[in-house]
Amino acid sequence: MDFGKYRYEQDQKRKESRKKASNVVIKEMKFRPKIDGHDYETKMKHVERFLGEGSKVKLTIMFRGREMAHPELGRKILERVAEQVKEYAIVESAPKQDGRNMTMVLNALKKPGPAKKPKPTAAPVASAPATPESALPLTNEIPTTEPVVATAPVAEVIETPAPEAAAS
Repeated sequence: MDFGKYRYEQDQKRKESRKKASNVVIKEMKFRPKIDGHDYETKMKHVERFLGEGSKVKLTIMFRGREMAHPELGRKILERVAEQVKEYAIVESAPKQDGRNMTMVLNALKKPGPAKKPKPTAAPVASAPATPESALPLTNEIPTTEPVVATAPVAEVIETPAPEAAAS
C-alpha cells in the first residue's frame, strides 16, 4: 500500500471528524444575593440570549462578608432562574456551594440550527373588495399631505378716537 495515500486518507478522516465535532461554549453570568429587580431582569435577558444561541450558562452567586451566613438567598435566586428558563433549558448541575461562590450550570434543550426562511406558499392572496363609488365622500377638495396648522382667532381691535389737540 502507498504510504502517501494512507496519510491522505487519515487526514481526510480527521477533517471530517472535526466538522462533526461541536464546540461547547460556556458563558458565565454572575449574580449577588442582594440583586435589584431591574439588574436581575437585565442579566436574565443575557442568560436567555446565551441559551438561545445554544451555549451552556454557568450561573454564579458571589457572597461577601456576612452574606456567607445566608446561602439560602443565593439558592433562592438560582431556583428562580431555573424556573424562569425551564422551557428552553435544563439544569445540568444543581446549585452547589464552592467556597464564597454558589454555582449552577444550565444547558440549552435544543441547539439552534441555521436560520431558515419559510418558503412562500402558492396560495392566492385575497384582495380587499373594491368600494363602490357611491360610498366615497363627495368633496371638491384636493387631498394634501401638508400638516394642518390651527390658528388662534385674532383678537378684535377696537379703534378709539385720537385725543384732539388741546386748543390754546
